[in-house]
Amino acid sequence: MKSFLTKHFILLSLVIVTLGLVRFCVLIDHQEIGNTLNTVEKIRKSGKLRLITDRAINTYYLYNNTPMGFEYDLACEFAKFMNVELDVITPGWNNMFSYLKQGKGDFISAGISITAPRLEYVDFSIPYMTIQQRIIHHNLIFNPKEIKDMGSRIFHVRRGTAYHYRLADIKASGVPFEYVLHNNIPTEELIGMVNDREIKFTIANSNIALLCRRFFPDIRIGTPIQERESLAWAVRKNDHEMLKQLNKFFLHASSTGILKRITTKYYGNIDDFDTYELKKFHDRISSRLPKYKDVIKTESAKHGFDWRLIAAIVYQESHFDPNAKSYTNVYGLMQVTEITAREMGIKNRKDPQQSIRAGIKYLALMYKRFDFIKDESQRLLFALASYNVGYGHVKDAISLAKQKGYDPYTWKGIKATLPLLAQEKYYNQTKYGYARGWEPVQYVERIRTYFDILRQKKAAMAG
Repeated sequence: MKSFLTKHFILLSLVIVTLGLVRFCVLIDHQEIGNTLNTVEKIRKSGKLRLITDRAINTYYLYNNTPMGFEYDLACEFAKFMNVELDVITPGWNNMFSYLKQGKGDFISAGISITAPRLEYVDFSIPYMTIQQRIIHHNLIFNPKEIKDMGSRIFHVRRGTAYHYRLADIKASGVPFEYVLHNNIPTEELIGMVNDREIKFTIANSNIALLCRRFFPDIRIGTPIQERESLAWAVRKNDHEMLKQLNKFFLHASSTGILKRITTKYYGNIDDFDTYELKKFHDRISSRLPKYKDVIKTESAKHGFDWRLIAAIVYQESHFDPNAKSYTNVYGLMQVTEITAREMGIKNRKDPQQSIRAGIKYLALMYKRFDFIKDESQRLLFALASYNVGYGHVKDAISLAKQKGYDPYTWKGIKATLPLLAQEKYYNQTKYGYARGWEPVQYVERIRTYFDILRQKKAAMAG
């Protein structure tokens, strides 16, 4: 019996050893195959494109658990171009380049500029945007007019950024100032500290500064400290096939209008507001909006609208003033007409709850009328325009867009034709006639901006 067990134990051991050797050989074989694949081939084989980015206003962030941001949207289009899925990796700004080097991601898309130090350890794609480093200061703080005037001041920037490198160069040239380096603090957070007068100066790229001015109306975009620079995506040094793939995508995105569309989405109307308007908006979302926030949230939920969008509409309509009255004799928070009030079943247009209920109900009706537009985000813009100028005039703008060869079911298409409704040669062709068509365009764009601000203003809008 003992001999039998010993014999079978030896045979079993041989089998285990043999299987182990086979598994070991298979692993080596897989590793060797993996090592022979370049980045593009690995992406296609895995079906995953790994984006390394940073959480910031100009790159990638979550709103209601939905990812968005300029760099994120552009990376999504790149994933579509490669016919793979996108994975997002956010290791923190100071770890992005080490993650890329270690193979923990395939490329960096984070609004990074092409600098000489970075060229030593990464390769850059075709540039997709030009920016300029600017001094950011509070409106009550004196702005250095020239680089030589920066002396005796303290600038706060994030470590490892182009701002860090530029300030080091300026200081080395003999300008006597100081700078404080912060680890993994987003630029917009430092801009917020300037706005709140916790620090006096920071440095930011012009695109970030313009976006942040919406949320921090007391900041000023001051003196440039660098010539214009280019933003690009980064790949590992000598990763030629991946670099080639990025450049193919950017040529495709440029020729098809993808790059322009995404740029317009995030940066298209950042100059539409002066400082006074933005300051007034921020003041009133603190002083007036809290009175109506609960009813806005309740009524918005009934129709599936984001309450912040409705708050943006209310501000555009009345500045949160329940007694507001327009020259066309519309009243209340949502400027409801007498006819609409009757149709929506309310009696008192000046009553905040009734006005909000009627306005949201009417917006929902407009939204349903455009159910032939499958893109819900586009359909919402059509509904907003109709809320302002009327459903009939928007239908006329759609007809004109078809005549002119524009895409009639995109905001871009009717944004071009709505203003034509004020010209006789065009409105004579339409069913509903003359309209001040530039007004709904401005109306929609302003609401989009207010909505963006409310989405980002997390501290004040918590809950």
